[in-house]
Amino acid sequence: MNVVVVVIDSLRKDHVGAYGNRWIQTPNLDALSRESLMFTRAYPESLPTICARRAIHTGRRTWPFRDWKPVKSDLFKMPGWQPIPEDQTTLAEVLSDSGYDTMFVTDTVHQFKPFYDMHRGFKAFHFIRGQERDFFRPASAISETELDRVLEGGGVRQEATDIVRQHFANTRGRIREEDWFAPQVFITAMDFLSAAAQTEGPFFLLVDAYDPHEPWDPPENYIRLYDDHDGPKLMSSKSGRSAWLGEKALRRMHTLYSAEVSMVDHWLGSFMEKFHELNLGENTLLILLSDHGVAFGEHGFAGKVSEALYPELTDVPFLIRHPQGKKAGETTDYFASTHDVAPTVLGALGMRPSGPIDGQNLYALFEGDEMNARPHFTLGYHDHSWARDDRYALISQTSGAGAKLFDIQSDPGMDRDIAGKHPEIVKRMFKDYVLEDAGGPLPDYGLEGSSNDSG
Repeated sequence: MNVVVVVIDSLRKDHVGAYGNRWIQTPNLDALSRESLMFTRAYPESLPTICARRAIHTGRRTWPFRDWKPVKSDLFKMPGWQPIPEDQTTLAEVLSDSGYDTMFVTDTVHQFKPFYDMHRGFKAFHFIRGQERDFFRPASAISETELDRVLEGGGVRQEATDIVRQHFANTRGRIREEDWFAPQVFITAMDFLSAAAQTEGPFFLLVDAYDPHEPWDPPENYIRLYDDHDGPKLMSSKSGRSAWLGEKALRRMHTLYSAEVSMVDHWLGSFMEKFHELNLGENTLLILLSDHGVAFGEHGFAGKVSEALYPELTDVPFLIRHPQGKKAGETTDYFASTHDVAPTVLGALGMRPSGPIDGQNLYALFEGDEMNARPHFTLGYHDHSWARDDRYALISQTSGAGAKLFDIQSDPGMDRDIAGKHPEIVKRMFKDYVLEDAGGPLPDYGLEGSSNDSG
């Protein structure tokens, strides 16, 4: 059996039509969902970018971020944001040792920084340069007038300005839609598929697209799916409280994000056409998921903020397409996560992991095997933790302070904090879920306060 894993960065579950939001145009994701088992309660094991991908590559939990050592060479300094530990084996390494052709294509800039070691085990890998802070070309000089067209003002503008300056330099000379990043990712992935289909051995292909991550700069034809009025391209804004942005700016950024979602969906569709054209559907397991979402003013936040672990940030799509069509079009509410990818692939192939693994083999759902119970789920981001079960969701600092509690049966959007009315539930969930899963008190790195991440 061949294996294809597709990771789409920053894709909110509620921005995939198959999950119920028909305003978003994602016909190809919707078509794939009809061929797949769709997980309705999928969450990252931890976030943001590097944390989530460590779990995807290894099947090991990154949270609760113990023994974190900041990478001196990188801009980001947040718990868990570090290379895959040398004593952890990657899925690509296991499959490569088992005779698989292992291939990796991505434009997710952090993954091809050599000190993160994300290419371990891949016999062929292609990194598409130019996203966000990729210092691919000398940064462009941009006038304040031009900056005013793509950025809002305020105290958080400088970092966004640096990102946009680099973006303008990296995308200079772009003409056709195929020159955008998501098309480049999927076009290269199609080339890899074609090459793999001509070989005798099985293959593992990891396709990791950074869009719809900011800066949001989609082609105009996708913008017009959502807004037929000309307006500024508000490409980026540093994460944080959203009040200073204003409703118009948030709406415009949301439009551009939605347009990028549809662009990614279009090129995923081209990839799936090639997939079926090469007759790979009957002997290839395909998994698609995201690492986290992004906020556009919901609950008073924009971007990715550690204290804002609400559905717009935590709820992600997760699809598994079985080669024989088992459970196609069905849904499951079993908790699924990023660290389940590796054990699911190994389970499907009848392989044993070469070392400890924390995730669950979700392939057992197709075989009718009994699954290990997951009555609750926990995750972490920077200095905050999150937990939920069938009834309640909890957000708190790693110390347990500042807890917020929500009854997700009556309040699925997590709009009404009831922690003050139910301190006993807060205490129980933090003790029995967060501390139990973390193996004791969480490490305190003295970093409490909202993270402002671009991962």
